[in-house]
Amino acid sequence: MTAKDTVRALLDRLPDDCSLDEVQYHLYVVQAVAQGEADEHAGRVIPHEQVATELRRKWLLGRAG
Repeated sequence: MTAKDTVRALLDRLPDDCSLDEVQYHLYVVQAVAQGEADEHAGRVIPHEQVATELRRKWLLGRAG
């Protein structure tokens, strides 16, 4: 699907009275999801367990539990 096709499909799903800010937000979300999928396919991911451990260490003062 081309970028124009993606935008057209998005516009077809949005209500006719949506604002430009809403269109811009939804385009951002579509782009962010696509980038995340590309990162996953390229192996640029962090395992959930690693993220959880790092967050516990940061927010629970070093306790890994």
